[in-house]
Amino acid sequence: MNTVPSASPVAVGVFDSGVGGLSVLRALRRRLPGAALVYVADSRYAPYGERDDAYVIERSRVICDFLLQQGAQVLVMACNTATAAAAAWLRQAHPDVPIVGVEPGVKPAVLRSARRRIGVLATSGTLASAKFQALLETVRHQAEIHLQPCPGLAHAIEQGDPQAPEVMGLVQRYCAPLRDAGVDTVVLGCTHYPFVVDAIRQALGPEVSLIDTADAVARHTATQVLNKASALQPGVVSAGAVAAYTSGDAARLEAITARWLDFPVRVAPLP
Repeated sequence: MNTVPSASPVAVGVFDSGVGGLSVLRALRRRLPGAALVYVADSRYAPYGERDDAYVIERSRVICDFLLQQGAQVLVMACNTATAAAAAWLRQAHPDVPIVGVEPGVKPAVLRSARRRIGVLATSGTLASAKFQALLETVRHQAEIHLQPCPGLAHAIEQGDPQAPEVMGLVQRYCAPLRDAGVDTVVLGCTHYPFVVDAIRQALGPEVSLIDTADAVARHTATQVLNKASALQPGVVSAGAVAAYTSGDAARLEAITARWLDFPVRVAPLP
């Protein structure tokens, strides 16, 4: 894997409605080992997938402002719902800041699928968004696509135990229609879902390929970092360090980062 040199001085701000964006943070750490990373889990207001656009835009604005105050020079919206609802607004509000969003990997799924039968696991908000529907239109004629909303799954994963009975039950429930439809490729359309990838793979069967876009987001962010490289602005994070803030329970986020990530993260409440 190609990485940005460890001396990279750029600070990258990352946020999600909760802990799901840690899957993107993990990929960013591998791709940008020398960058300062600042993460916000907006867990008090999670999941965004069950909120309206105006609400998501307002929360994204508040968090974006906070990350910029911490010295972030590149922003990553590690949330499909936030990207769909707020990315255009944030880019207009901050035209000089590179803003990287995420979207379900439908296009790479079409390229990978042998039978052209694709499933998409995502929140109801993501699937209903105009941005996703526009994406779907670009590939609809190329494959048979089965959309599976997963109400409650992101919230259940948010509790911190990906192997909890509630999580396992929801995974089985939402994967069953895709398995019955005979899909051979499934898109993980929420950044929470990679943390239950083993359960999803077991529910779908070993012959089904899974598409997670976290590394693609990290690669794109690395390009933005190389283009943006400049001296770190004064902030709370030094080069190579990782800090995480949450609007929810800081102790819970600290426990989750220790369990899910293989690098140290300093956790604090979101002011």
